Amino acid sequence: MTSSAVQFARRFHRGQRRVSDRAPFILHPLEVASLLYSCGTSDEVVAAGVLHDVVENTSVGFEQINDEFGPHVASLVAAVTENPKIKSERARKAALRRQVRGAGSDAAAVFAADKLSKVRELRTRVTHARLDGEPVPADVRKKLTHYTASLKMLEQVLSGHSLVAQLRTELEAFHAFPPGLALRAVPQA
Repeated sequence: MTSSAVQFARRFHRGQRRVSDRAPFILHPLEVASLLYSCGTSDEVVAAGVLHDVVENTSVGFEQINDEFGPHVASLVAAVTENPKIKSERARKAALRRQVRGAGSDAAAVFAADKLSKVRELRTRVTHARLDGEPVPADVRKKLTHYTASLKMLEQVLSGHSLVAQLRTELEAFHAFPPGLALRAVPQA
C-alpha cells in the first residue's frame, strides 16, 4: 500500500516546492513516511504519512483517498488535515490539535512525524537565514507556538513514543540555536 501511496502523492504533489529550501515538496511526506516506518507502524499508517498533505495541498478529496486506500487511511489523513473553513490561523491550529487528540494513536503518530519533519525544515530555514545575515523569518514564532502546543498534546496522547521525544529534542534545539532568536524554553511535560 505504501508504494501505491508514494506514486499517488508524487503525482499530485508534482511541481510543488518546500518553502524552506525550494526542494521538491514530496520530500516532506516521504520523510514523514520514513519516520513512521522506522517506528514500526503499520503499512496503512506509513501510507497515511505519505498522503497526509494531499487534501490540504492538492485537488484530492477524502473520498478519493478512501476509494484508493481504504477507510482507515482516509480517516488518518482526515484526522491530520486542517479545516479550511476556520479562518483564524490560531483557531484552525487549535482545532487541528483537538482533532488529532481525539483520533487515536495512529493519527497522533502521523501528526508527530509531520511536526518532527516540519520542525527540522524550519530549523534549517532559520539557520540558513541567520548564516546569510538575513532576519529570522516572521512566521517562525507562530509556527513554533503551534509546534510547542502540539508537543504538549502529543506528550499526553503518545507518552514515551520515540517521535515525541525526537520532536522535543528538535524544539529544544531552537532554544539553543540560533543565537539571538530569544525563544522561550520548551515547557516540560
